[in-house]
Amino acid sequence: MFSSLLFKIQDKLSFLRENSLFLQKIDVFILASIIGVIVFSTFAQSDYIGFVALITMFLTAVKIFTHKGDKFTFNTFEAFLTAYFMLVLISLAGSTLFALSLKGFLKTFIYIGFYFSTAHYLKSNKKHIPLVLGTIGLCAGFESIVALVQNFAHVEAISTWQDTSNLNPEEIMTRVYGTLKPFNPNLLGGYFVVSIPAIIGMCAYFISKFEYKRAIAAAFLILTSTCALFATGCRGAYLALLLIIVLTFLVSAKFFWHKFKTIYLSLIGFAVLAFSYALIFITSLRMRFLSIFAMRADSSNSFRFNVYRSSVQMFTDNWLLGIGVGNKNFREIYGLYMKTGFDALSAYNIFLEIAVESGIFALIAFAGFLFVLIKDGVKIVLNSDDTEKIIFTACCVISVLAVMFHGLVDTVFFRPQIQFAFWTIVAVISAYKFEPVPNLADVKLL
Repeated sequence: MFSSLLFKIQDKLSFLRENSLFLQKIDVFILASIIGVIVFSTFAQSDYIGFVALITMFLTAVKIFTHKGDKFTFNTFEAFLTAYFMLVLISLAGSTLFALSLKGFLKTFIYIGFYFSTAHYLKSNKKHIPLVLGTIGLCAGFESIVALVQNFAHVEAISTWQDTSNLNPEEIMTRVYGTLKPFNPNLLGGYFVVSIPAIIGMCAYFISKFEYKRAIAAAFLILTSTCALFATGCRGAYLALLLIIVLTFLVSAKFFWHKFKTIYLSLIGFAVLAFSYALIFITSLRMRFLSIFAMRADSSNSFRFNVYRSSVQMFTDNWLLGIGVGNKNFREIYGLYMKTGFDALSAYNIFLEIAVESGIFALIAFAGFLFVLIKDGVKIVLNSDDTEKIIFTACCVISVLAVMFHGLVDTVFFRPQIQFAFWTIVAVISAYKFEPVPNLADVKLL
């Protein structure tokens, strides 16, 4: 019924496309806006990034209503995502702080709307997936250079980013933050977590195309981004990086194990030695990494434990619909539960955050989305014969898993810089899962 109505509207408006060069070339503008969102994320304020994302959504809507046969297609994980969005909407309606929750909901609307717009574009323009992922990689590479410069310049901390009460001067780390706004090392660490797999994918892609100069350039960006990630001092990002390395070697075994077993094992040994060397000989890095296991002895860990406890109480009292989405809404309600002196903007855990803000059923829907997304991505990697498809799907699945793993101890996931990169990554998986169907533009409507 909806498709029939859409096709009728397209028939009525098709003359616009036939007489407009802009509408005939609208895919070019959609691609430019997607690239714009990724690039703007590196330096612009959240409002400006969101505005460019709205342009992407608007152009996609215009294309759908004016291009015959064009329509949205939904797969299983997108159905779960839609259910999650509807539950967030219900949570908004039941929020006691509607105005604050509305702001958070509008952000969620833009993020998910951008995802569907990007996925819709890539499903019919798979040839541009390397460009999109390459842009993410280049932006991460740019951030890594800035971060390394900040590290050598020993930039001062803008806020209390590290517990230095029990550290000697040589054990205090210079925590870099790049150009992402607001300046925060954990935000930059999370940005590298979502982006590094894309650079790895581009490196493997160039190797498969025998473009070795570009592959070397991509390998250089992998190295600088990894070093910059360590320089952020983001401990959750450290753990996520370990996951990225392990998963990358597991996937690469599909291609290299039988023919290049010796080289493959040598690379694994080199990675282990490099990581071990960094922890043993770089004192500040070693102390930062070991603080993960300090439990309550580290003030940052202790702070998170207090937030987790209060957030669980918030969820227990609002388990059905949550308190409403958004960090400002969270902060207002959290004040009723927090331990004195431990104010917080979020739950410091993605899944706990979703449960608190939108309720148990939203959490189930989001978990279902992730499960089916990862399952579908793994199926593509295991069953496809297309090398390019395998490489890019694998790097995107690794990125999703790494972001979620990092999200167990932080919620920088909800910042626009990471959100837009993450949903672009998910859109790539959706595009590769999509199988085109015959064009129905010329089907006679009854």
